[in-house]
Amino acid sequence: MQQMSKKKICLVGDSLSVGGAERVMADLSNYFFSKGIEIHVVIVQDKITYSYSGELLNLGLYKKRGVINKIDRLLRLKNYLEKHDFDYVIDFRFKNHYLQELITNELVNTNKKVVFTIHSSILKYYIPENSILAKLLFRKAYGIVTVSDRIKQKVAGLGLSDNLECIYNPVIIDRIRLKMDADNAPEYKYVLAAGSMNHQTKQFDKLINTYALSDLPAKGIKLVILGEGKLKSSYVEQVNEMKLDDMIIFPGFKSNPFVFMKHAMFFILSSKKEGLGMVLIESLACGTPVISFDCDAGPSEIIQHRVNGLLIKDQDFDELRNGMNTMVEDEELYISCKQNALISIDKFSIESIGHNWLEFLKIEEK
Repeated sequence: MQQMSKKKICLVGDSLSVGGAERVMADLSNYFFSKGIEIHVVIVQDKITYSYSGELLNLGLYKKRGVINKIDRLLRLKNYLEKHDFDYVIDFRFKNHYLQELITNELVNTNKKVVFTIHSSILKYYIPENSILAKLLFRKAYGIVTVSDRIKQKVAGLGLSDNLECIYNPVIIDRIRLKMDADNAPEYKYVLAAGSMNHQTKQFDKLINTYALSDLPAKGIKLVILGEGKLKSSYVEQVNEMKLDDMIIFPGFKSNPFVFMKHAMFFILSSKKEGLGMVLIESLACGTPVISFDCDAGPSEIIQHRVNGLLIKDQDFDELRNGMNTMVEDEELYISCKQNALISIDKFSIESIGHNWLEFLKIEEK
């Protein structure tokens, strides 16, 4: 392995705000920088809320409508990469505009060690379904990194790269532990769910029905659902029709959800699909047990059944209801899961994940 002082890494993402992949990119920029690596960050949208390290190229500042503007920004990126001669370029972006990505690869990524990251089990967000186009798009890749073993197994079957690795998303445990005590929490007993309400992936409508059929309402345990989106009004209407508006609470989007996570009895994930399922890791970091479907792709790699939570047969809402009842009624199980929550996520710490990245990139850690 070569010394890190000689290494230069460019991290490329859609933005430095909102998304999970964007958060990972920001956190890795801080980690790599702390290890003495020269870091550059390139974003295509002018959105910055996450703390990052290194030099920034914000292509979003130059964004206008039209093909000429796209070419201009592409040339800015090409010149930037050529000027700095990076050892590695790590790409965190969605890649569902395949033709545009193919042109970018051919013009920009020449002679660069490019690592593509895949953050979702919905592979079409990153990989064309057409096998010929997919192989063209990834033919120059130094390697591919997925955020779960299940996703890795799916990608392996496509034959896109021999250098394929699973590296989990990191969690900054100290940051979460600090924030979870920053604000006041609700005073009532509750269980928690959270996520975007712009699409049906989280299946909050089915979760609401499942909660209503569980023993929790009768025991005075409320359901709190954090998030915003175009479907929120339909969820509120559903709850009102069920006359459960005093038991199912919608606080909206919270920039600091960790206060809610810490004081929840447990967190529930009812998704159709996930990438890794960072909300599960974050809840465990707050010392809160979790219940989740064994859906694609990450929950089974986070939850140790009856150790730090309950892993439920995928999409079996009857079993999800039973799991919710069990976690409330079996006090011994609940206390045990709560005690194991924090220590169960050591493998997701930024120190562990950062080390995995250095090994993948063959960079020696001093």
